[in-house]
Amino acid sequence: MIRLEKRPVPSTRWMIATPFLAVALTMVAGGLMFAALGKDPVEAIRTIFWDPLFNPQFASYSRPQLLVKAGPLILIAIGLSLGFRAGIWNIGAEGQYIVGAICGAAVGLAFYPAEVWYIFPLMVIAGGLGGWAWAMIPAILKVRFHTNEILVSLLLVYVAQNLLSAAALGWLRNPEGGGFPGSRNLSQYPAAANPELIAGTGMHWGVAAAFIAVIAAYILLNRHVTGYHIKLAGQAPRAARFAGVSTGRLVVFCLGVSGALAGLAGLFEVAGPAGQISIDFASGYGFTAIIVAFLGRLHPVGILLAGLLMALTYIGGELSQFMLGVPAAAIQAFQGMLLFFLLGVDVLTNYRIRFGKREVA
Repeated sequence: MIRLEKRPVPSTRWMIATPFLAVALTMVAGGLMFAALGKDPVEAIRTIFWDPLFNPQFASYSRPQLLVKAGPLILIAIGLSLGFRAGIWNIGAEGQYIVGAICGAAVGLAFYPAEVWYIFPLMVIAGGLGGWAWAMIPAILKVRFHTNEILVSLLLVYVAQNLLSAAALGWLRNPEGGGFPGSRNLSQYPAAANPELIAGTGMHWGVAAAFIAVIAAYILLNRHVTGYHIKLAGQAPRAARFAGVSTGRLVVFCLGVSGALAGLAGLFEVAGPAGQISIDFASGYGFTAIIVAFLGRLHPVGILLAGLLMALTYIGGELSQFMLGVPAAAIQAFQGMLLFFLLGVDVLTNYRIRFGKREVA
């Protein structure tokens, strides 16, 4: 008989080991999936994890893309992790990402074709405020009416997607685009563009903001009283209430920060790699960042590493589609396996496996 026995305290060893075990199990299960699709599993795994970084044929393009893809994932996941640590579940970062991009792009396009230095800073402020305002909807509803922030934030993603379509087809559509949906290309408008800061590296302002967010989150969680309140609220909610922690303020703070960071990620993406507001701008970064947050154990440094790993699966997945004909849905399933196995093996942090019958006192 196999049973689970609760540990007196969570195992630090398993807490560190479970992300690596989850990655290993994902490779095994993913290999079986690729084999079932008629692909060589070893070649598929190598194409996803090895070729983008070390194959000279692809590395010159893929290495800079690693930071381009990781930037928004890390930025969004850092914001989400603060709420998740406090037991506040923002599942709608994708919507905040979209609204931040719309608001930032709208400000930039409002100045077109002016060339003044303050346009991009104003776009950054608008992008952050857009994501923050969108996150305030579930925050205020939770504080005032005790609604479920999971449902509200998630449903607002679909509202944001409709706003995106309306912007791409209507009020932000390029008047010189021949009737095709989509805004002007911001990357070709120097005052509103998010350029590569160091040529050939993929480093742009969004990546820099992601690294700053990692440092700021680490300081907040380890050196500031708000970080202590966040951890206390997540680990011992009753103790937090007795200690005078304001649950409402914590909800507003965590959702506000996560919304603002998601909005900034959207702005940096639309002003840089994506270049324009389009009907297919929503890339799923807001949902993938949830996997990144948990794969990184809700720790800023762990999220940094997990974001780079997840970015590698994006790049390697695209490469495997091109080189091996692997379906895009299979790559999405492969990414989902990471979270599935992480949550599955994470039980070993709080429980140990026992064999045999339970002893009766």
